[in-house]
Amino acid sequence: MKTTLDELAVFVAVVDAGSMTAAAERLGQVVSATSRTLARLEAKLETTLLRRTTRRLELTEEGAAFLQSARAILASVDMAEEQMSARRLRPSGRLRVDAATPFMLHVIVPLVPAFRERYPDVELELHSNEGITDLLEKRTDVAFRIGPLKDSSLHARPIGHSRLRVLASPAYLARHGVPTRPAQLDGHVLLGFNQPESLNDWPLRDTGGAVVHITPTVASSSGETLRQLALAGVGIVCLSDFMTRDDRGAGRLVPLFGRASLDVRQPVNAVYYRNTSLSARITCFVDHVVESLGRRPFDEA
Repeated sequence: MKTTLDELAVFVAVVDAGSMTAAAERLGQVVSATSRTLARLEAKLETTLLRRTTRRLELTEEGAAFLQSARAILASVDMAEEQMSARRLRPSGRLRVDAATPFMLHVIVPLVPAFRERYPDVELELHSNEGITDLLEKRTDVAFRIGPLKDSSLHARPIGHSRLRVLASPAYLARHGVPTRPAQLDGHVLLGFNQPESLNDWPLRDTGGAVVHITPTVASSSGETLRQLALAGVGIVCLSDFMTRDDRGAGRLVPLFGRASLDVRQPVNAVYYRNTSLSARITCFVDHVVESLGRRPFDEA
C-alpha cells in the first residue's frame, strides 16, 4: 500500500510539534488517531521513524532522511494548489517586485505590458537596486536574484540560468584588435565591477588552468553602466546573457574567445516569504515571467 499525504502530514506535524499530543491538537485530531496514522506509516515503510521515550520523541536516522522527502513532497503539493488557486481567482492588490537594475530593465519591464493586460487588478510597484535587499525591511513581495542563494529563510522558484560572456563592441575591436587568448587581455581596457570581487571572475582559464580574475581599468557597481560603456566602445566587458541578448542579436556587442570561453551559467530565482494573502499575486506574476522566458530564453540572440 502506498503512503498517503495525510500520513506524511501527520509525521511532519509530530516532528514539528515535538509530541503526539501537541501534533494531534495542531491537526484537530484525537491523540489515538494521530498515533495510529504514524504507526500505519511506519508499517508501510517497514522501518521505525521515531523512537518514543517517556519524555520525548526522537528521530531515527531513517526518520531524519524520510523527513526531508516528506517536507519536499508536502511543499510541492502546497505550491501546486497555490498555482491552481491563482488561475481560478482574479488576483488583485499591490505587488512589490524587487530586482537588480539590469534585470529589471532588460527582463521585467518588457513583460509588464502583457502582465497588466492579463491581470489589470494587480497594482505593480517595481524597485530596482544594485545589491541584495532585505525583503522584509523593504516590504517586498517577490524578488529576482541572480547567482547562488545564501538566505535559507526564503522560498525560491528557479526560473532559468543566464550564461556569462566576454564581449566588446565592433568599434572597440576595430581600434584595439581582437584578443584570441586570455593572456592578451592585459593589453586591453577591461570593464569590471568595484564590488563584489567575485563578479570580476571571467569565464576563461589562464595558462595555469585557473579561472581568470581581472583587475578593472574602469569599474562600476552597476552592470547596466558597464554595458553602456561597452556599447560606447570603451572596453571589454563580461556580462550575463539576460542583459546582452538584443545587443548580441543586433551585432552591437560581439562575444569573444569562442570555444575557449567556459560555459558558466548563473542561476536566476524568484524568491519570497510565504504569505497566504499574497500568494495568488506572487504566483501569477512569477508564472507570467517563467512562461514568457520559456518562449525566449536568455541565451537566444
